[in-house]
Amino acid sequence: MSSIGRGKLSAFSSSDKRSEVLYKMLMNLVTQTAQLEDLCSALASCEFITVDTEFLREHTFWPKLCLIQTAGDGFEGMIDPLAEGINLQPFYDLLVNPAVTKVMHGCRQDIEIFHKQAGIIPSPTIDTQIAAMVCGFGDAVGYETLIRKTTGGKIDKDSRFTDWERRPLSAKQLTYALADVTHLRGAYCYLKEELEKNGRHGWLKEEMDILLNPATYEQDPENAWKRLKFQDRRPHVMGIFIEVAKWRDATAQTRNVPRNRVLKDDALRELAVQAPRHKNALAKLRAVPKGFENSKYADELLEAVSRGRNRTKKDLPELTPPVVNKPGIGALVDLLKVLLKQRSEETGVAQKLIANVADLERIASDDEPDVQAMHGWRREIFGNYALALKNGKLAMASENNSVVLISRD
Repeated sequence: MSSIGRGKLSAFSSSDKRSEVLYKMLMNLVTQTAQLEDLCSALASCEFITVDTEFLREHTFWPKLCLIQTAGDGFEGMIDPLAEGINLQPFYDLLVNPAVTKVMHGCRQDIEIFHKQAGIIPSPTIDTQIAAMVCGFGDAVGYETLIRKTTGGKIDKDSRFTDWERRPLSAKQLTYALADVTHLRGAYCYLKEELEKNGRHGWLKEEMDILLNPATYEQDPENAWKRLKFQDRRPHVMGIFIEVAKWRDATAQTRNVPRNRVLKDDALRELAVQAPRHKNALAKLRAVPKGFENSKYADELLEAVSRGRNRTKKDLPELTPPVVNKPGIGALVDLLKVLLKQRSEETGVAQKLIANVADLERIASDDEPDVQAMHGWRREIFGNYALALKNGKLAMASENNSVVLISRD
């Protein structure tokens, strides 16, 4: 690419192989906006591009974007978002270009980053991990396995756990990072052919619609309580739980630290039940860190508890009743597990993508279970069979070392 990594390879002696490898990798590393514009212009002519990111979030609430890798038909490059003065807007424009399909593997966190950084959802987008599950590659197939099974390629994962924030990046890091998008081109072409053969584009679209919904990535503290399990629905207890969960998320976002760095989930539950009114009461709670009552956040937390305590039933959001499974359904759930495995093998779709144990328990307990396994393509390949089995209209038997289904109509 003429404007990316300009320079002369002859600057290195032929014997200096390590320097030569590093130079070649740096040729693909974009650190200036003009270079990025050229790269994105070239990639915009491609039918699809592959995209991956390297980021850090172990010590922060928001992920820190450290590297972007991308490749198209004959074009590839890595973008350094930490380079001084670089403007990533050309790449963000490419991500929403409707004429170019964006291909990623396990892309939820990548999309979360782009949504946070630029307020965009890359579209159209294909997640090869989901496509592989639809095409019979098993549950949550890893990138290395996907590449091996689709292209025969081999991925060196030695640099998987590395400090992507530190500069300069090594040749080994850059080689590893670029491989995450170059090999993906062949894997996508393979999966695209498989989807054309099995006609399951619609199934994949159902899954992608969830990943491409901006609501999937919203981090509104008002809704923080929804992501936590809590069974006590007493109004004064639930009110406190909602308020302290909201306070924790708002504090974590403001400080840019993980939620558990502020308070662990167990502490929120204990606070809701115990409803402390003063700092001395905070000090007696088992799940609240020792010394927290003396921190600058203690008063804020007690104020949140007070707000929650003063909530009335009408002030609370509409709460769905807690899920209670019928007693004595264990044997039926076990039968449904066998059915799920049989349907997975028969259709070539990963069990995890079709249903989970909670779905099976609800099907066993309810006559009209409102679970994912009873909607869309999942109902077609499994849900209807599950209801038939539950209602005695379907039986299973062993034949030629396989489980076969027998209609009892």
